[in-house]
Amino acid sequence: MTYDVAVVGAGAMGSAAAQALAAAGREVVVLEQFTLGHERGGSHGATRLFRPAADDAGLAELTERARPLWRELEAESGETLLEETGGIDHGMSDASVEVFRSLHGATGSVLPAEEAAERWPGFRFETPVLYQPGSGRLYADRTVHALQVVAGRLGAEFRVQSPVRALRTHDGFVELDVPGGAVRARHVVLASGPWTPRLVDGLVSLPPFRVTQEQPRFFAPRSDELEWPSFVHHGPTSYGLYEPGSGVKVGLHGTGPEVDPDTRDFQPEPEQDAALLRYVEQWYPGLDPSRSTAISCLYDNTPTSDFVIDRAGPVTVAAGFSGQGFKFVPLVGELVRDLVTGSGTSPERFRFQR
Repeated sequence: MTYDVAVVGAGAMGSAAAQALAAAGREVVVLEQFTLGHERGGSHGATRLFRPAADDAGLAELTERARPLWRELEAESGETLLEETGGIDHGMSDASVEVFRSLHGATGSVLPAEEAAERWPGFRFETPVLYQPGSGRLYADRTVHALQVVAGRLGAEFRVQSPVRALRTHDGFVELDVPGGAVRARHVVLASGPWTPRLVDGLVSLPPFRVTQEQPRFFAPRSDELEWPSFVHHGPTSYGLYEPGSGVKVGLHGTGPEVDPDTRDFQPEPEQDAALLRYVEQWYPGLDPSRSTAISCLYDNTPTSDFVIDRAGPVTVAAGFSGQGFKFVPLVGELVRDLVTGSGTSPERFRFQR
């Protein structure tokens, strides 16, 4: 069968690309090697952080471009996807604090550590705290499902249990080898996370990917009266947010062991798990380390932690989101759409050669 576009991977990025391309009138098939909503990639789970980067002007600007797109997706799907609970950064250098003031002075604020501790007694602070009221939490599983529902309404076809064994270009088409016979498309979008380098196989030049299994935990608050904005701590680099019904998720960013995405065991590595428990005991007096549950998530990391969103001929890649990309999901869909249709380019920092 021949399509305008074949999207490989039905996680958040692949589903967003399918929705945007179908809305642009393209005939789209999405090939998913597992089932919709599976837990083996990087898109599963209930929540993610939404926060403009505190001291990176480019990512802060892209986050604000994504914000209205989240509201549009909510309107199209009828689902609540983004809740603005406020967010804090702390542990940053004086220079980074000044960059924050220049980027977010009109919408954010800088609080002394003592004042911040009075407002959020569940935390311990040693440096000024940067507060952004427009930060919050995204509902991840709900988002992926909403994208798939909207894309399906627009005509996108989703095929599950359809692993792509190989792809090749031939006579102006891309041929994808899947069970049941080949699929042909004029363009292919690889949104297959840590499986992407295997599929590229020399068609485009990717930076090296490092695939890690991260191991945050949900912690029970010591009091229901405590307020938990989303948060990032820059020394060590860690993150967290309150998830209704589960507790406060806290994770050490990018510290998990390297894994093969096909054979990962979903089990916490003991030394890093113990380090997380010690960290929470030191920095979060409002959480009870003795009442926690380990969870597992997958990162596909580039050396710079910048994403890969770029096109080479009939192949577009959207991968390498390093555990930081979810807040951009609907924007990534639009960037991919523009690359496929030839109506736009991606930011320079996301290109193959940079």
